[in-house]
Amino acid sequence: MRLLKTLFMSHARHRHFALLDAHGHCLAFKQCSLPPVGEGWVEVTETHLGWMHRPLPASARVSPQVFRPRHRQALAS
Repeated sequence: MRLLKTLFMSHARHRHFALLDAHGHCLAFKQCSLPPVGEGWVEVTETHLGWMHRPLPASARVSPQVFRPRHRQALAS
């Protein structure tokens, strides 16, 4: 029964975040479905331990996604 539930339930995709200090050095990583609360967190493509205590490469950052509604309502004239 548990297998059937997991097949039909949608799971939130975990995203990767890095905590940066004022100099852009990576202090911590976190994987969660929503952005962490607090300043200094940026979304990254992956968790890479080689980035710890070093500047985060520019290619590691995920560009912010703009929310666009899927369905647009027709304007009444």
